[in-house]
Amino acid sequence: MQFGITQSLTDPPSGLTLPVWVAAAARAATQVLCGQTFENPQSLQIPGRDQALGVPVQSAAPLHGGEQALAISHCDPGPGLDLTRDLEIWVQARWRQSQTGCLETDWLEIVPGEGIGRKGREGDLCASDFARRLLEANLRDLVSPGQCLQLEVVFPRGRELAQRTSNAAFGVVDGLALIGTQAEVQSSASPDQLRASLDALQLIVGASDFRGSLTLVIGENGLDLAHQLGLADQQPLLKAGNWIGPLLVASAEAGVSNLLLLGYHGKLVKLAGGIFHTHHHLADGRLEVLAAIALQQGLGVDLIKELLGCASMESALQQLEKRDCAEADRVWQAIALAVEVRSEAYLKRYGAWPMRVGAALFDRQRQLRWTGMTGHSLLARCGLGMHLQGEEAGFDPSLR
Repeated sequence: MQFGITQSLTDPPSGLTLPVWVAAAARAATQVLCGQTFENPQSLQIPGRDQALGVPVQSAAPLHGGEQALAISHCDPGPGLDLTRDLEIWVQARWRQSQTGCLETDWLEIVPGEGIGRKGREGDLCASDFARRLLEANLRDLVSPGQCLQLEVVFPRGRELAQRTSNAAFGVVDGLALIGTQAEVQSSASPDQLRASLDALQLIVGASDFRGSLTLVIGENGLDLAHQLGLADQQPLLKAGNWIGPLLVASAEAGVSNLLLLGYHGKLVKLAGGIFHTHHHLADGRLEVLAAIALQQGLGVDLIKELLGCASMESALQQLEKRDCAEADRVWQAIALAVEVRSEAYLKRYGAWPMRVGAALFDRQRQLRWTGMTGHSLLARCGLGMHLQGEEAGFDPSLR
């Protein structure tokens, strides 16, 4: 379910996602390339919305005698914690030469410049479908039939800021991904995001076809995987963001009987340590949790010291898998079980509800890999046990 705001063109926009600020700069640069005076604010058409959105740009100017144009905008994600705040965005536009002319399907080329995330070292631009549709919707009227427009997008601080994200865990390198599924930011750490999730929960449990089961997905990657696996066809999905603890309690209070937590293993490991608000600005401790459970599973002290000395969680995961894949699987299955145990303990602090909480963890390749005992049972109820990967897939009863 999408939660938007109604905003006129004259309203000062705030809390807009990165693709919107890129689209504003892209349209301004293309207007200058066409010999027009760029608009400020830019009037952007948002897919699925009737009313245009006014988005300011910093500046725009022609380059190389008008053969190219450059526009600059600054990202404003609104209140809340967001590392893209004040991120400077450069978009350079030029006409791409083609002997045969551009077809309707390839009139726009987006080149990832410095600071833009790529899928692998030599891969393509990492951009969401929404970002691409937004650019196409706001540039098509400026590009004549047969013309080919090339945009190079640059985030000068993108490479630096990307080191503070989990992009590398999902194969995104060199910078920030151009992601987002809507125009307005839904900050996963802000109270507004929690309120939106609670409202969505009430709609789910109030539906006439609700049967008591719910999948709580963590982030966009969890949501995408849930759809790929067909979980949305089996039971409702609710995106949790970072407010996992309050949503567990609210779900139990609302009458959910079976709740499946689906998330990236490098994120859900925090729950195994009793951390139920998972935004990295507020809490981490992932290496310490990993080390503690590895010790419980009998891993050597030298390896545990290596894990604690890793510069990031991702490097610790790689180090563990490099040493012994089967041993790493056993540790992560134990972590999945710990997520379930700590979630049950969290619920008992606030009430006595019969809700079962299962955990299912996926890896950086978005493969569903590890579950606790309840998670294994809940996935089997949905007919999804076959999707678990690896020899150690599923629940090992000896860990109970």
